[in-house]
Amino acid sequence: MSELKTYTIVIKLGSSSLVDDKTMEPKLSIMSLMVETVVKLRRQGHRVIIVSSGGIAIGLGTLHLGKRPKKLAAVQAIAAVGQGRLIGRWDLLFSQLGQRIAQILLTRTDILNWNQFTNAQNTINELLDMGVVPIVNENDTLSIREIKFGDNDTLSAITAALVGADYLFLLTDVDCLYTDNPRTNPEATPILMVPDLSEGLPGVNTSSGGSDVGTGGMATKLVAADLATNAGVHTIVMKSDVPSNINKVVEDLQRLDLDSDLNKKKYANIDSKELQRSELERLTKQEVPLHTTFISNDNKHHLKNREFWILHGLVTQGAIIIDRGAYNALTRKNKAGLLPAGIIDVEDSFHELECVEIKVGQRLANGELDTSIPLENVGRARCNYTSSEISRIKGLQSQEIEKVLGYTEGEYIAQRENLAFPPNQAD
Repeated sequence: MSELKTYTIVIKLGSSSLVDDKTMEPKLSIMSLMVETVVKLRRQGHRVIIVSSGGIAIGLGTLHLGKRPKKLAAVQAIAAVGQGRLIGRWDLLFSQLGQRIAQILLTRTDILNWNQFTNAQNTINELLDMGVVPIVNENDTLSIREIKFGDNDTLSAITAALVGADYLFLLTDVDCLYTDNPRTNPEATPILMVPDLSEGLPGVNTSSGGSDVGTGGMATKLVAADLATNAGVHTIVMKSDVPSNINKVVEDLQRLDLDSDLNKKKYANIDSKELQRSELERLTKQEVPLHTTFISNDNKHHLKNREFWILHGLVTQGAIIIDRGAYNALTRKNKAGLLPAGIIDVEDSFHELECVEIKVGQRLANGELDTSIPLENVGRARCNYTSSEISRIKGLQSQEIEKVLGYTEGEYIAQRENLAFPPNQAD
């Protein structure tokens, strides 16, 4: 028998998995079992990262507050109280089994710069090489944005892409994705395998309410799964109340080998209903707990590191509107940069090298934007010129830039390494 593969695994735990939403008391039994699960995975050779919510929830319990306040400063103060207690509990529990951990607190501003993005990547990988379990959380204490539900689902996907993880486990309060809420609809059926999330999930209702302390349904899990699978990370959605089930799922994944050519061909050609039936039979026979597996895009359609950063790490400050010819040229396999001749118009105000949306529009006969036709959002770019400069040189040939501006920052509005398109759009 060939040696089993070992994986880099990211496990995301929501606040409701760690803190009781009624009493605000910590679920120490769940945390302890999660520690045992992670240590077992580590001893089998897997590299494990935890993305742990719960700082605000634990702060609420510590300060005996019944619900999250609306004032941002108050939420940040509560996070400051809770975050230290959260990591302290993780450290105490892991230390009982001799496992070292490290705390990593991130905000989106920490990865807006490419060097910061790669530094975060290098730090986490170095910790994994040292045998340490990194515990990642959003730095709610310093976030200048309103702290939103679901942020750590996105953070876990970004973390998984950052380290090139094999699997992202999104733990929630249901055992898998269903066609509808199984609590209210007894006719809901499980969706156990999703070969291509980009094709959508017709017939699946993902809306549901949330708890007072944290997670609130499947919608944000699907957003995270989409981000992760686009970066080449298989994503698992499963129930959080029995952490040891993660070990069983990982063992099943080792036997299954989703990356094998045979399985790729099978999942690409099988009917969806037949796939769900056969997967349910297989899991039942193998005594593997129910879970949903979102298969990653194949290597040809993976987002590369820098592309992922541009699409999902940066905050856009405006938009450039290009014609269809420019879009077709930019999404070719051997694309060049974006030339000013392909630009129809500019939206909002931005500086050079800030991130902007790329939209496709239609030109009128006079070269202006046809506002009667809806714009299509197709990608992102970091531009070599400001919005006011682009407005002056749009539609021109590159050799005309210096004549109009009196200087030039190069022939391209955006270099090809500063352009990014979703995998299903780029060649």
